[in-house]
Amino acid sequence: MAKKVFTGTVVSDKMDKTVVVAVTRLFQHPAYKKTVKKVVRFKAHDEGNRCKTGDKVTLVESRPMSKDKRWRVAGIIGGAGK
Repeated sequence: MAKKVFTGTVVSDKMDKTVVVAVTRLFQHPAYKKTVKKVVRFKAHDEGNRCKTGDKVTLVESRPMSKDKRWRVAGIIGGAGK
């Protein structure tokens, strides 16, 4: 089975080996046909503490690592200052 992959922005890197990533998706409201933006925040495992706030990262689904952490940082796409 293929694992889910999301792209998002790091909003917090204050924990050790964990980052909080905000994933934004746009969808059309079924009744009103207006485009709606939905933001979901995921806790992801960052083994080397490489991610900083503002980085764009790719998340991959993984086994549960703690109560809230079910995602792993696959790679950094772009930095905050880039």
